[in-house]
Amino acid sequence: MIKFITGAKGSGKTKWLIDSANKEYKSGNGNIAFIDVDDDHIFSLDFNVRLINVTEYKVRSLAALYGFVCGMLAMDYDLERIYIDSIYKIVDLKAEDLERVYKDLNEVAEANNACIYINIDKLTEEMPESLRQYCEEASL
Repeated sequence: MIKFITGAKGSGKTKWLIDSANKEYKSGNGNIAFIDVDDDHIFSLDFNVRLINVTEYKVRSLAALYGFVCGMLAMDYDLERIYIDSIYKIVDLKAEDLERVYKDLNEVAEANNACIYINIDKLTEEMPESLRQYCEEASL
């Protein structure tokens, strides 16, 4: 399953991801990964949530991000949830790429019984209509 966490810049999307990752770790049985572009949230996340600084792995395209996520899922069969923050700082993501991101990542997530949450700097109504059912709007 893919879930886009939507909202305007500064609306609390990152806080939503952090709070959700911490909550899910306490209530779940599987592993959780939090992908970001730096280590700023290391003290906000439960120490059992794996914080991955994606810039250390030179992920710079959607294809590389897809391969990175596939590699994570292949390596850890217990990986249940992946949170991706700051996707716009990781790759050059255009509005027309969103449906492809959903299709590709959802396919691999479902095959591995994982959930992937992606922070998107758009309001739900700005998302392609076909993806709106997979959005949750964050707000402070």
